[in-house]
Amino acid sequence: MGFRNRVEAGAALAELLKEYADRPDVVTLGLVRGGVPVAAEVARRLHLPLDVLVVRKLGVPWAPEVAFGALGPGGVQVLNDEIAERLDPDEIDMVVRHEKAELERRDRLFRLGRDPLDLTGRVALVVDDGLATGATAGAAIAVARGLGAARVVLAAPVGADTAVVRLRRAADEVICPIAESDFGAVSRYYDDFRQLADADVTRLLQA
Repeated sequence: MGFRNRVEAGAALAELLKEYADRPDVVTLGLVRGGVPVAAEVARRLHLPLDVLVVRKLGVPWAPEVAFGALGPGGVQVLNDEIAERLDPDEIDMVVRHEKAELERRDRLFRLGRDPLDLTGRVALVVDDGLATGATAGAAIAVARGLGAARVVLAAPVGADTAVVRLRRAADEVICPIAESDFGAVSRYYDDFRQLADADVTRLLQA
């Protein structure tokens, strides 16, 4: 099972998210970059506003795939104390400085002059194109709560079942129609899984 492309995946998610259609308190948030075209289709079909959520995972210096925290817009910083307390403060500062610079660059680029993202009291539909380890999605959930979201719904077309189980403990709801134990890579579930450029994301947000 799988999808032709991210647009078809977004259409499939929209069918499962119909209860959120036309609600003034709901905003669709695409994770940069691959989650944006999926989120754009969800937002279009459910008549919801589309925005972008820029999240930077804070990776352990010698094992970047292991996250000790995450950064989000508006100065939101979330640390996983269980891992962070094992690191030297200088190591943490080095990673935070590097990721903060990249987050600020991307946030300026993708916000397109719009007001800072404020989710106070809103339902955040956080959308990605797939959940391999779930680390970025987990960071996004924490950042959305840090930005004031009243409810966080994570939606992805495909994912590893272990990631989905773990993320259900963090989000209020997780929608993932294809969750498998023998998952592998997200790209396996798409006929067209081309990498997106910054310009592609900007074009979708402007549209």
